[in-house]
Amino acid sequence: MHKKILIAPLDWGLGHATRCIVIIRHLQILNCDVTIAASGKIKTLLQSEFPHLSFIELHGYKISYSKRKRLLPIKILLQIPKILKIIRFENKWLNTFLSTTKFHAVISDNRYGFYSEKVPSIFITHQLQIKSNFLWLDKKLQRLNYNYITRFNECWIPDFEGKLNLAGELSHPEKMPVIPVKYIGALSRFSNNEDEKKQFKWMAIISGPEPQRSIFERKVFEVASKTKDKFFIVRGLPGNVEQAFNLPNCKVFNHLNTSDMQSAIESSEYIISRCGYTTVMEILSLQKKSVFIPTPGQTEQEYLAKHLLQQKWSYTFNQGDDFLKQLDNANTFSYQLPKFDMNLHKEVIENFVATLR
Repeated sequence: MHKKILIAPLDWGLGHATRCIVIIRHLQILNCDVTIAASGKIKTLLQSEFPHLSFIELHGYKISYSKRKRLLPIKILLQIPKILKIIRFENKWLNTFLSTTKFHAVISDNRYGFYSEKVPSIFITHQLQIKSNFLWLDKKLQRLNYNYITRFNECWIPDFEGKLNLAGELSHPEKMPVIPVKYIGALSRFSNNEDEKKQFKWMAIISGPEPQRSIFERKVFEVASKTKDKFFIVRGLPGNVEQAFNLPNCKVFNHLNTSDMQSAIESSEYIISRCGYTTVMEILSLQKKSVFIPTPGQTEQEYLAKHLLQQKWSYTFNQGDDFLKQLDNANTFSYQLPKFDMNLHKEVIENFVATLR
């Protein structure tokens, strides 16, 4: 009998959805029937990848960001009551849904309320430790984080065990959750193909919530207009048909499917993007030189960017810096790109599916 799996990614950027593509693909190889709970851009993206799968409308968290870096942590903290309300809603929604529809398991990518005592529940996250730049607040956030994570049966971490890892303290804190924790390696939709010819100096992948997505986009097009270097730009707007920023040295798309995205990345010498964790995993899986520009005030991305810079796996600078000067610096940076086993997740998923009854 085919196992029925319900999976729900967080709507906080597109990264949670794109890394779920890897999980969904392997579940399909194992002959599982996968249903996806999502809405908005997340649903649009996954429908383009899996047009034959079943989808259920499930509202997202819809977190809003500040234009000012200093105000972002405060704005996020002010939204905690809203987040907790959504967590309660999605948990109630899930249990009501499972009372009428049979599934063998549910998988949540960072949706804290997407668990149930009715079926085995998996939580996917790379953030066991949430960074706030305040030690006392970090401890409180970890307690809150673990309070929800421990309601699941297992926690899967898309990173590598040991010192050679992608997320540093985020995924390797001193204190671990009491439930089973499994490191499943980096998740990437892409497979390395070194035969692609270089056509572009820079590829910019625009992503993230507004208003910072649009601010980042304007910065990229501004620097592209000041150089003769060829740019390939993906605006991170699935389902959007608007055309914008017509420059002779730029090739611009609102969104690309997996195959076209990999081809574009491999045909570019450098990748410019936010330091979202899924983007980090995918770019490093293709052994690409990257320039990560963290979302201002998003402490997780700021920490990741510094962690990767220290290992010389990527170059980084701040959104307020001189882009043209910093890209010149990236061009002379001494990259030391790592090589990883990109198949660790398969054994974990296979062992989990084998336990389902």
